[in-house]
Amino acid sequence: MIENPPLIQIKKSTSRNRPSKKQIDSFKNVPTGFICDALNGYAALDTEIKPLFIPGKVIEHIVGPALTVFSGAADVLGMSIALSEIQPGDIVVNGVSGFQGTAAVGDRIAGMIKNNGGIGLVTDGPMRDLQGIIETGLSCFCTGLNPNSPYNSGPAKIGYPTEIGGKTVSSGDIIVADADGVTVVPFNKIDKVIDKLDRIIELENTMDGKVRDGLKISQKALDYINTDQVVYED
Repeated sequence: MIENPPLIQIKKSTSRNRPSKKQIDSFKNVPTGFICDALNGYAALDTEIKPLFIPGKVIEHIVGPALTVFSGAADVLGMSIALSEIQPGDIVVNGVSGFQGTAAVGDRIAGMIKNNGGIGLVTDGPMRDLQGIIETGLSCFCTGLNPNSPYNSGPAKIGYPTEIGGKTVSSGDIIVADADGVTVVPFNKIDKVIDKLDRIIELENTMDGKVRDGLKISQKALDYINTDQVVYED
């Protein structure tokens, strides 16, 4: 017979990775697409996790270290306790195993994340209490809205690697999220990604300028057309 685990397991903050302010600042205002480019094309969570739609509100670009919470399906106890672990600038990443039958969190949890210095919430479940969430001003990324109530009974794990949106997210990974979605920079790859970003930003800005100036097709595409790799057929 399996023994029941502790109701709440918390990895001590001293045992969790945390990027430096300088590392975090390196990702400020960097589009999520550039993050994906720097990670071989794949850094985004599943497209079901998207910015919570708030009419008239501009979707903010947010960057911060992940504080992971695995709540499991239909339960919010872990999130309630994780509030005690938030450090200023954190983005709470709440895994609910993709369960869509109840809200993962509502406006009170969102408000307390903000009150504790958190700047965002990412979850693979829906949220509820839209009007209250709007009032908190917290940037939220989720699968939509569902007013059904979660339980408050656990178990849950805080600060441990969490499966969410097709990726494993660990506390201390850097989350970069904007209107296009949510990306994850693993802690052990932060400096490598930073090293790549200057070149990516330069190339992207150069190409964007050419398009604004009227470019109709890239030179690379033209070069392909003039090789035997492109064949015209009747």
